[in-house]
Amino acid sequence: MILFETIRWKNFLSTGNQYTEVNFTENKTNLIIGTNGAGKSTVLDALTFSLFGKPFRKINKPQLINSTNEKDCRVEVSFNVNNTDWKIVRGIKPNIFEIWRNDSLLDQAASALDQQKWLEQNVLKMNYKSFTQIVILGSSTFVPFMQLSANNRRDVIEDLLDIKIFSSMNMIIKEKIRQGKEDIKVLNLKKESLNDKVTMQENFIEELENRASENIKEKEGEIGKLLVEENKFMNDNIKITEELDDFNKVLNSYIGATEKLRKLGNLKGKISNKVSTITKEHKFFSENTVCPTCDQAIEETFRINRIKDAQVKAKELQTGYKELEEAIKEEEERERQFTALSKEISKLNNDISQNNVRIAGCQRQISNLESEVQRTTEQLANRNTEHEKLETFKDNLKTTYDELSSRKDTINYYDFSYSLLKDGGVKSKIIKKYLPLINQQVNRYLQMMDFYINFTLDEEFNETVQSPIHEDFSYASFSEGEKMRIDLALLFTWREVARMKNSVNTNLLIMDEVFDSSLDGFGTEEFLKIIKYVVKDANIFVISHKSGLEDRFDSVTRFEKVKGFSHKVS
Repeated sequence: MILFETIRWKNFLSTGNQYTEVNFTENKTNLIIGTNGAGKSTVLDALTFSLFGKPFRKINKPQLINSTNEKDCRVEVSFNVNNTDWKIVRGIKPNIFEIWRNDSLLDQAASALDQQKWLEQNVLKMNYKSFTQIVILGSSTFVPFMQLSANNRRDVIEDLLDIKIFSSMNMIIKEKIRQGKEDIKVLNLKKESLNDKVTMQENFIEELENRASENIKEKEGEIGKLLVEENKFMNDNIKITEELDDFNKVLNSYIGATEKLRKLGNLKGKISNKVSTITKEHKFFSENTVCPTCDQAIEETFRINRIKDAQVKAKELQTGYKELEEAIKEEEERERQFTALSKEISKLNNDISQNNVRIAGCQRQISNLESEVQRTTEQLANRNTEHEKLETFKDNLKTTYDELSSRKDTINYYDFSYSLLKDGGVKSKIIKKYLPLINQQVNRYLQMMDFYINFTLDEEFNETVQSPIHEDFSYASFSEGEKMRIDLALLFTWREVARMKNSVNTNLLIMDEVFDSSLDGFGTEEFLKIIKYVVKDANIFVISHKSGLEDRFDSVTRFEKVKGFSHKVS
């Protein structure tokens, strides 16, 4: 968890040469108020600038330095991650970017870009985009999740679920595929050239070494056939493996049938015993009016009631027994299917083993044939220098074929990996797993704010909105206040998802002017309840110029502008 502790700044925007400091841990709910231009939102720009090197609002970096003092702009943020203290210092005029760990300055030999990348990947575990979706809900230049493009929505979700690495891997693999195909083109040209050289050299020495040449050609032909046969067995194994995967998926659905059948059998035995007991009881009271043990008369009403009870219980047990027999039949069928599938899987595994034996046999034969060719070649080499050239060409050709085969195998592997890492592959499966939870949490928070709609995101992150009044809505069709409630629900949901995935877990939540224009009085009350009682383990800062909210927060900080400089006055 990232525990943000303090942030302080000077000569930053409208702040003068004295540090302004905000403590993030003193109170759970905090209100920052002030008139427009007083500097109350400066904390947002200072925070994102210190962490990511750019302000929250659309402000050019040179404009961040105080226009009066024009130097020594400095921002420092302190936080703790897993009992390790961190401090990030950034400055303008002079330019500063320092990372401190437990009061020790880290090596600054790397470039600022590399330092920033390391900070985001290894310490913060988030980038600017995910930070502004999880930690900050702002107005002004901030773009809520629902107003992002489909690609940017995907980026946010991938960051939250820690699957962004798949996209990076996919880009790397894509480049490797491109380079691999270029290499294959070069190797094919080389192969064709070597083929021509081999043919010319063979024709040249044919008369002198006819028998040897014929022998070499024969062996090479056999090697080629064996390579084709080997490839066939390998392709068969691939198909069998795919079939095995399908069978195993089906087999998993039958797992447990034997155990369930055993339990049902035990239950059947118990019911049978019960039926036997009740039958005996029925027979006893039907045939006896006097107790055979004590010779006392059995009271007639009691005897008749026991007979009736025995009849009722016997009927119920017979009904249950029939139902149990049906269930046993179903589980017997499942067990039969499980056994049949197991046999088929065993057969397929045996087929793979046999193919592997055949492949090994092909490889041994190829090796033996290559050895024979080599021996013939060595013999010829002692008699004819021209044959040395031929063998060199052949060796190069074989190497080229091997390289081609290797490159093609690599390309096939990369193609398979590429298909898995595309948006429709592994990432989609992970996203699909979390979508029900995301939708559930969003609607939970919406209901807390008395906004009774059914809001659903699909796998492409397009929304479907249904209400009791209108069947279909879109985010754009709602009022600004309703949009804000959806934005708040998404913000709280992203924090929950991030906490579960441990990608982002922080004590800080900042909301800029959420009350000022978009939330009505009723929505404000519900929102205050949420941030006070529902959002756990968070120090919440609300920035507003709306009056009448001071008594609803644990602490109130006021910003004022005096003689052109922003000051924190309380």
